[in-house]
Amino acid sequence: MRVIFLGPPGVGKGTQADFIAKKFGIQKISTGDLLRESVDRRTTLGNEAKLFMERGELVPDNVVIGLVEEKLGSPECRNGFLLDGFPRTVAQADKLSSFLEGNGEAIDRVVYFSLPQADIIERISGRRSCPKCKAVYHLKSIPPKKEGVCNECEMPLMQRNDDKPETIQSRLVVYQKQTEPLIQYYKDRGILSELDGSGVVSAVQERLVALLTQSR
Repeated sequence: MRVIFLGPPGVGKGTQADFIAKKFGIQKISTGDLLRESVDRRTTLGNEAKLFMERGELVPDNVVIGLVEEKLGSPECRNGFLLDGFPRTVAQADKLSSFLEGNGEAIDRVVYFSLPQADIIERISGRRSCPKCKAVYHLKSIPPKKEGVCNECEMPLMQRNDDKPETIQSRLVVYQKQTEPLIQYYKDRGILSELDGSGVVSAVQERLVALLTQSR
């Protein structure tokens, strides 16, 4: 199984990607994880990426694509993979397609997680995290036992700048401009399925498993 998860930030792709990767025994690939790992291991691409990350700049396509291709060629991906957060642009999707075709492979299914913008903003803006143990809470769905305090560390919880409503709006604008065109891109190739991302995590999981099982 070779799968891509598409959708705006806050729609729940990461949570579901962890679950699906474990359930189907495939490798989850997140560009964020790849960047951190490559920087920690001080690989050639990792060192190059670090220069941009330290300046607060976006890591260029050629570096990100190189990391993804390196991972896809590893033994961990022999049984399949799930791409979470990649590709982000049509240019990246073209590069991915060419790389897979060169290996005699192709993407089996692209799952687009849909959710109203108001729900996305509520989900993300409600997040709170512990600065010490990194535990994540949500004011509505996963509140701490004591308001504003971590259950484990008893540290005051914080809201990341990325999770503030005004920042979320900016992130969504970038997503609509750069990534939304991929919906039509994969629809034209007949491999896109839309999934309702609303409701509790378990309900979305059930719908997702049913969709992927039918696609196999």
